[in-house]
Amino acid sequence: MRTYTPKAGEIQRAWHLVDADGLVLGRVATEVARLLRGKHRPTFTPNLDTGDHVVVVNADKIVLTADKAGDKFAYRHSGYPGGLKKTSYAELLAHKPDELVRRAVRGMLPKGTLGRQQLHKLKVYAGPDHPHAAQSPQPLDIPAARRAS
Repeated sequence: MRTYTPKAGEIQRAWHLVDADGLVLGRVATEVARLLRGKHRPTFTPNLDTGDHVVVVNADKIVLTADKAGDKFAYRHSGYPGGLKKTSYAELLAHKPDELVRRAVRGMLPKGTLGRQQLHKLKVYAGPDHPHAAQSPQPLDIPAARRAS
């Protein structure tokens, strides 16, 4: 029996809506990365983009555990000598919460062109509003991403 490999035209992409209000960052990021890669499908193929689109709203209300807000840093480099800049996760959460979620998910995707292609299907918004209502994304409940009390 031959191994089934889906063709690009056979892949049906769904839209999922994740409300990150009160959810833990790492637990949300793992579930979102799983959906973007397509690992929830029986036709998952590691070298193809078989994943779905994911819309994350309320990124400004996401929770960081164990004082990671003050201890962890996001690094970027200008390309020039001495051009390394670092920003704490607390600052990033206050000013660019969408970038915080995008960085967490990006680290869990494959490195290279396939990972960049999968990351394009991630849409992150700081507030509750998003412009993707026409795609009618299905709300996704993530029970493993325990809500902080």
